[in-house]
Amino acid sequence: MAGRGTDIKLGGNSEFLAVAEMKKLEYSEELIENARSFAETDDQEIIAAREKYQSLIKKYDEQIAPEADEVREAGGLFIIGTERHESRRIDNQLRGRAGRQGDPGESCFYISLEDDLMRLFGGDRVRLIMERMNFEEDIPLEVGFLSKAIESAQRKIEGNNFAIRKHVLDFDDVMSQMRETIYSQRRKVLDGEDIHDNVIQMMKQDIDANVKTYCSDSVAENWNLDGLRSQYMNVYLMDTDLRYSIDDLNDIDQKDIIDLIQKRGELLYKLREDEFGAENMRELERVCLLKTVDRYWMDHIDAMDELKNGIGLRGYAQRNPVEEYRFEGFNMFDEMIAAIREDTVKLVLTMPVRMQAPQREQVMRPDAPNAGGKQTPYRSAARAEKKAKKAKR
Repeated sequence: MAGRGTDIKLGGNSEFLAVAEMKKLEYSEELIENARSFAETDDQEIIAAREKYQSLIKKYDEQIAPEADEVREAGGLFIIGTERHESRRIDNQLRGRAGRQGDPGESCFYISLEDDLMRLFGGDRVRLIMERMNFEEDIPLEVGFLSKAIESAQRKIEGNNFAIRKHVLDFDDVMSQMRETIYSQRRKVLDGEDIHDNVIQMMKQDIDANVKTYCSDSVAENWNLDGLRSQYMNVYLMDTDLRYSIDDLNDIDQKDIIDLIQKRGELLYKLREDEFGAENMRELERVCLLKTVDRYWMDHIDAMDELKNGIGLRGYAQRNPVEEYRFEGFNMFDEMIAAIREDTVKLVLTMPVRMQAPQREQVMRPDAPNAGGKQTPYRSAARAEKKAKKAKR
């Protein structure tokens, strides 16, 4: 009940008693809520309910006034706590239940040496003092150093809990940055924005990255042109492409190959757009990007969970688990982005497009002789003809 916006009123709660009385008088819950509100209304039923509610409030205020004065004379509300919480904030909230609205009140908390707070933090020292002073177990101790020891233990626990929350937040910040990137792409698609330039940029980035991977050697003769050809086989390249002689390799560099494949990709893109139309092509781009992003993002979330479960073991090697998680996580994220680029462009260039929905034609009436049955139309017609002949006879 601590800090939940409900005051413990001395002598009783007139509002609670008024609501209980209105329920006995069979007022509906909705009407009672309207009676307690201050919204403007012309409904006579609500106005009458409000007048009844206010009269009950006045009645119970007069009834509980003597009891409230009696409680004030006795010292007000007395809060008894049976333990001290790990957080000082909760203890202060409980103390704050007494002395509300200018009323008098006190609070007193009891704690045992066997409670977790004392057992884990400082309980042995207090127990040693009690043994030396020959205190009985049922004698309460009210000394300053004990209160300070309890508050010190609470501060230690609050510090530990803060470190745990901060540690969890550090891990979540990594995924939060990734979510912003992915959801920004999805938001463009879902809002129906034109992502043509984005897809073209994806195509150029993918080609540039793959060419630099397969042709990374400084000696052109060592380039893996067969691997690059198989990478883009039946998309940008055919089996006869990228077959150079040694003399040809001496006259070309990476940029020449990148320009060749990019021009081929832009040509295919334009031919496909001319075939299906600009509007259909824009919709195809959105569908392909959304499908690819969702598929790879779900797999990436599972992979990040697996990485997080085992990254704590890096601490045994004197490495910061959070830094290791961030480093490997973003490496995995970069690989996912590269895969999204490649698959999105391939889908846009190769996915079959149905320009017109299939026409559904009714091939059999629901009331046909064999509707819903396993008989063939020929046998059904023959039986119908046979029955007609018998009827004539």
